[in-house]
Amino acid sequence: MSDDGPLAEQPAVADRARTDGDDQTADSPSTTEAVPADERDALLSLAHGAVVTGGGVSVKRGLSIWIEAILTRGLGPELYGVYAFGWRLTTMALRFANLGADMTLLRDLPAFADEPERQRRSLGLAYLSTLVTSLLIAALLFLAAEPINAATIDQPAFPEAIRLFGVLLVLLAMVRMHATALKAAKSANGEVLLNRILRPAVRLVAAAAAVGLGYSVVGVVGALVVTVGALAVVAYPVTIGTIGVRPTVRGLRSEARHFFDHAVPSALSGVGRLIRTRVDVILIGVLLTATAAGIYNVVLVLVGLAAIPLIAFNQLMPPVASDLYARGRVATLNDVYTTVTRLIVTATVPLIAILAVFGQDLLAIFGPQYTRGYEILLVFLVGRFVGNAVGATGILLSMTNNHYPKMWLEWLLAVLNLTLTTLFVLQFGLIGAALGTSVAIGVQNFLQVLLLRRFEGLWPFDATFLTPLGAGIAMAGAMVGVRSLLDGWIAVGVGTLIGLVTFGGVIALLGSNPRDRLVVGELASHYRRTASAAIAAVR
Repeated sequence: MSDDGPLAEQPAVADRARTDGDDQTADSPSTTEAVPADERDALLSLAHGAVVTGGGVSVKRGLSIWIEAILTRGLGPELYGVYAFGWRLTTMALRFANLGADMTLLRDLPAFADEPERQRRSLGLAYLSTLVTSLLIAALLFLAAEPINAATIDQPAFPEAIRLFGVLLVLLAMVRMHATALKAAKSANGEVLLNRILRPAVRLVAAAAAVGLGYSVVGVVGALVVTVGALAVVAYPVTIGTIGVRPTVRGLRSEARHFFDHAVPSALSGVGRLIRTRVDVILIGVLLTATAAGIYNVVLVLVGLAAIPLIAFNQLMPPVASDLYARGRVATLNDVYTTVTRLIVTATVPLIAILAVFGQDLLAIFGPQYTRGYEILLVFLVGRFVGNAVGATGILLSMTNNHYPKMWLEWLLAVLNLTLTTLFVLQFGLIGAALGTSVAIGVQNFLQVLLLRRFEGLWPFDATFLTPLGAGIAMAGAMVGVRSLLDGWIAVGVGTLIGLVTFGGVIALLGSNPRDRLVVGELASHYRRTASAAIAAVR
């Protein structure tokens, strides 16, 4: 069910690593003996997925920055704010446009590996749920376009734009379901190509073409409908062929109860999570201006860079966690959770340090008026660090069948976020939206860690996490020193280089964890062999 990339080759790599000492790094032999085989295989599977996904997500974030730069400069602050508000509303609705089918499919497709007919029915239910739910939401947006505009940014172009965004929502939901199916089948290469590269690429083509032809915001959204629609249609047969499971609508009633018993709580959790994490966007539209919505959106684009490590390492966590939990390997799951979370923190700290020190220069890419968002960026970076530092808490709650506690927690924190963000926006303006959301994110992640410990005994933290934190402090200090001596993009380039060298030096001085070295060593060995084979084939 996986593709032909690194994941498909991973078991062979793991077997060779256990028997061929020539391929090991200096640290690997002793580490290999200390790490059980199932933990080792899980770590390497997640690590290979992280490499593929991290590259794809980095491309996606880079393309997203390019898209937003084109639109901010092509549309101007006010019309860009109209686009940004509509886009954020669409991506918010996308969170529950599949009625929770995404998390259920991630659980069921690997769990039913020995029952192909149940796999087909689960996939059929996932696609059917997505289509029906997204069409209903699109119809609601179409009918409520004028009232939404009157209650929020009150711009003449917004009603027509939001109706087109409704059509776009249906198409994006189908593309997302293709990607979820690939992810559930452990096809990291396929999911990354579709969701992390092709989807932003067609957005870039649409944005560049629309702005180049002189279209306004409605034309930009119309161009997105055309390009994303083409991707949704073309990707379907490729997805089905890759995963080897063809969806069916036969016998759905026999599967529906099992499917929706997990999907509906997941969907309700998604609604709660949506209110908890993105109520700020709605409040900005209601209480502030279209220009403020545009500045806020640009900040969110940059903050997304710091989410790359979490997304990358969590790419294959659902099927891996589901498999380990189903086999009763909870202790192994905890060891995997600890190692992966530490690797996420190690990769996150340098990104946050760079964004914090050089944030104003990076915001200026979109135009001088967007540097007003620097303080908002700093607030969001705190929340982003907390979210990354706890790792895959939400995924693990779902994969260990604790979806009902997760749902209630999401709704509790949704109410908290709505209350805090409303008060903070009224009191502090734009930065208040970021403050309320960041506080809610911090509380939510703290409580999810406690729930995992209470229900499953999972706890990722130990003293080894202090090493990347200390290295990050040293890195930030070095970059601040460079910033005080140099200006502009020279400071960004030189400071980033010196900061990364400092970070790596402190890690080497303090010493890294043996499991981290195992993962890095195995990845280096695998990709070195892959590169050598490719060079030999060319010769």
